[in-house]
Amino acid sequence: RMAAAPPSYCFVAFPPCSKDGLVVFGKNSARPRDEVQEVVYFAAAAHDPGSKVECTYIEIEQVPKTHAVVLSRPSWLWGAEMGANEHGVCVANEAVLTREPASESEALIGMDLVRLGLERGATAKEALDVIVALLEEHGQGGNYYEDGSSCHTFQSAFLIVDRNEAWILETSGKYWAAEKITEGVKCICNQLSLTTKIDAEHPELRNYVRSQGWWNGDSDFNFSEVFSLADDHLACCSGRESLEKQGGDVSAQAMIDVLRDKDSGVCVDSESFLTTASIVSVLPQDPSFPCVHYFTGTPDPSRSIFKPFIFVDDVKLVPKVQSPSFGNDDPAKKIPRFQEKPDRRHELYKAHEWARSLLESDQDKGEKLMRIMLDLEKQGLEAMEDILTRT
Repeated sequence: RMAAAPPSYCFVAFPPCSKDGLVVFGKNSARPRDEVQEVVYFAAAAHDPGSKVECTYIEIEQVPKTHAVVLSRPSWLWGAEMGANEHGVCVANEAVLTREPASESEALIGMDLVRLGLERGATAKEALDVIVALLEEHGQGGNYYEDGSSCHTFQSAFLIVDRNEAWILETSGKYWAAEKITEGVKCICNQLSLTTKIDAEHPELRNYVRSQGWWNGDSDFNFSEVFSLADDHLACCSGRESLEKQGGDVSAQAMIDVLRDKDSGVCVDSESFLTTASIVSVLPQDPSFPCVHYFTGTPDPSRSIFKPFIFVDDVKLVPKVQSPSFGNDDPAKKIPRFQEKPDRRHELYKAHEWARSLLESDQDKGEKLMRIMLDLEKQGLEAMEDILTRT
């Protein structure tokens, strides 16, 4: 097991802190340095009664209908670190450690629950209800990393957002608590953050922690105090102050700037972990306007470009951001798992590697290329802003 959960960060900004009646969502996904994330789209679909869906480790019952989703995911697994669906719901996952060790037995992992929540929930609350019902039925457990030598297990936290509200959901095993957010700026990371403001919870949560001797019932119930390993569960809000300083002007660009900030630690670049992909989503509270989702699909947002996606009819797949498929020969599917590591790099990832090497070998050419790419990103942001503000 690695010493700590990877330091990923998720943010949401609601009016009056955000611009133009927009909800702005962002996440940096910190994962093992050499892991590849791909961006994939799955259309809405109807499913036959009794059909199953094969998740990363286990097979579960399929539902009659799944929503269209766009996902950023480690390319070896079924679920996703973060993504959005056609109804303007966004979900991101955080790996957390609690005083209760996470199970090594293969079940659903947090990233499976991200995708399942998006495929089955048309609102943030519906997605939350999907996730906690699946936790109750199937539990969570299994290796979070493509590593055959060790099993890295975590509990899960989620930021679930739609046009009207957000939910912070934190779990330990099948037990959970959630807080509803409708205004201001909120940040979550790889540490528990829920305290005494709990708007929904597992019906047996308090009885369970009493039975474990973790809470005597005499004091206010504080979720993170009860479940955290140490007293550092509130020290994870890097970047929140940067967004709050924007006043009422948090925009897609402001969120991108925060995700690129290495000095604050939001943009992770350490010996073990790297921000391997990022997302920013802009959700107009007016349902007549489309939601816009920006993905990097490549590591290190300070050296990556955010590219826009909008749900439309007949979405065209982009093979350049999809990793090669190995089918049943994939070492992630064979038992024992992860005995080999295939080359999962997609075309955009390889191009990004080339651009990074240019930056390192020829500073002038590298900086010129970066300016060109940032100019293209700016044009994309301006074009999307025009769509979102047009009357």
